[in-house]
Amino acid sequence: MASISSLGIGSGVLNSDLVEQLVAAEREPTEQRLNQKTERTEALISAYGTLRSAVTELRLPMRQLGSADAMKSFSATSSGGNVDVSVDSSVANRGSYSVNVTSLAQSQALATRASFADRDSTSVGQGTLTLSVGDKVTNIEIDGSNDTLQGLANAINDADAGVSAGVIDTGDGYQLVLSAEETGTANAVSISAADSDGNNTDAAGLSRFAFNDSMDADSGLRETIAAKDAVMEINGVAVTRSTNTIENVVDGLTFNLTAEGQSTVKVEQDTAAVAERVQAFVDKFNALQSTISELSSFNSETGQGSILTGDSTVRNIQNQLKRVLTDVIPGLEDANVRSLADVGITTDFRTGQLQFDSQKFQAELLENPDDVTALFAEQGRASDSQVEFVRSGSNTRPGDYDIAISQMATRGSLNYGMANGDTITVADGNSLTFRVDGETNATISLEAKDYTPDELAAALQTALSDNDALRSAGRSVQVDFDDAGGLTFNSSRFGSESNVSLSSLSGITSTGTNLSTATGSAGEDVQGTINGQTAKGDGQVLFLSNSAGGDAAGLQVRITGGTTGDRGSISFIEGVSEKAVDTITSMLSETGGLSSRTESLNRDLERIQEDRVDLDRRIQSYQERLVSQFSAADSLIAQLNNTRDYVSQQLAALAPQNNRDN
Repeated sequence: MASISSLGIGSGVLNSDLVEQLVAAEREPTEQRLNQKTERTEALISAYGTLRSAVTELRLPMRQLGSADAMKSFSATSSGGNVDVSVDSSVANRGSYSVNVTSLAQSQALATRASFADRDSTSVGQGTLTLSVGDKVTNIEIDGSNDTLQGLANAINDADAGVSAGVIDTGDGYQLVLSAEETGTANAVSISAADSDGNNTDAAGLSRFAFNDSMDADSGLRETIAAKDAVMEINGVAVTRSTNTIENVVDGLTFNLTAEGQSTVKVEQDTAAVAERVQAFVDKFNALQSTISELSSFNSETGQGSILTGDSTVRNIQNQLKRVLTDVIPGLEDANVRSLADVGITTDFRTGQLQFDSQKFQAELLENPDDVTALFAEQGRASDSQVEFVRSGSNTRPGDYDIAISQMATRGSLNYGMANGDTITVADGNSLTFRVDGETNATISLEAKDYTPDELAAALQTALSDNDALRSAGRSVQVDFDDAGGLTFNSSRFGSESNVSLSSLSGITSTGTNLSTATGSAGEDVQGTINGQTAKGDGQVLFLSNSAGGDAAGLQVRITGGTTGDRGSISFIEGVSEKAVDTITSMLSETGGLSSRTESLNRDLERIQEDRVDLDRRIQSYQERLVSQFSAADSLIAQLNNTRDYVSQQLAALAPQNNRDN
């Protein structure tokens, strides 16, 4: 646009200030309207964002209540300070247990018998030390580079053999001390020496660092602390473990032993803790209601409403949540607990907020635990006691579904045809390595002696039950013997992935059937139908995929026993929590009302911005038109002024002559 700084020279009126005033007057109404629209649109987006946050906050406590375990909470107390108990409420139950700790687990400690003059220069001998700790065997080479007491200690520590080593100054010389890193007799240390002097049992060279239970009392290392297992009696039943943390004895309880002595452990249902979880949901719902009230309230006295007063999206959210939280749960129509009101959760009709009677809730939880659980969480009620509900899928609908089994699940197994008259000889240094469920290797050894098949089965069972590799993997093997079936190893798991194989062994012979490396027979998965549809099997679990179609899609059940054929039905009940989570998720989805409304408002902002661009273009054109018109008018006025001045000059020039003529 051409400069308008010279405007007004001709007229003194049609100047740039006048153009700017006219342009501003032309812009102001439209710009004010666009500003108001922008302000309101942004306020609406902010309001919907606040509402979305409040709705999102409600989803987490509802999801937490959606688990059947959420309605379970147990606490444990111990009458004595010798036992601490932690509880897994998902599997624990009420109970009282008499606990007598007779022995705490401890790590074995060893030390050299004689002292050494120096830790860094005195030779300890050269050769190989073999350390055996549990199932782990480690060879440590001692040569000219580490032939000192400190060098030996460093070599042991660097070997990660399950033993830590150190050198102590006794005041009369230096001694090597060793400590097993894990407690229990299964982690006791055995050390053999291959001494470069050719004598592995004398009191010289590396022989001084050998140790095992059969050595002479005056040779090798001396035991300063014996390895011990933790031993406790629970209701008179003895339990032995290699650590002071004892699990898998009582469902859901972990005992941490701290001292010897007796105590009574009581496990009781903690209904107050469950009530706190429900209170968290009530608080979040009431916070949502407060947010809705703030955003959509109407003041009848002033006639003023809030930003979302009368908004249909807000009404839809309120109506959907109201239906979920007040309706009777399908499947509980004839139960003692049918709706939230039955457990003390009611609605204040004036504010829409929830009121929670914690005492009533706790009483109902104690009296009707299954119904209260079904009220909140999903639940499956089977007519057959050996059919268990596992879970539903996203497409499972409440209803009753028939179960039929065509093949029961089996466990993987390994069998040897031993008979009662067989004698099994186990030699020193024996070893057996089992591969369980195709993933876990468990190496064990047995006491060297002759066994009957019954005795061998018992010894194998003890060794496998105490195996750390199996424990860590959550696997186990059951060993049985009978004269008809022989010696059998069964995996604790069911299905096609379960199996037991003997991958290596040494030091074991038999007068009858010998143990030998062999691969067991894999188990089979359960097979059958759910609601007439062919289901898939995974161990004992029979399930329909979410994409299977039909009302039972996604349903999973576990068949724990029984026979093939019709197995009754399972009634699936979808609780309040699951419905609420689904409803909230739908509200927050890309196709939900909040997202649609927000996207629409963002498009409005884009259109407002386009209107601003159009306004700038129109005002630019209007300004250019004014400048052009003012320039033309100013030029014409300037010409007229020039003509006026010329005429005035001519008239002034004629005036004297006219005076003389008179």
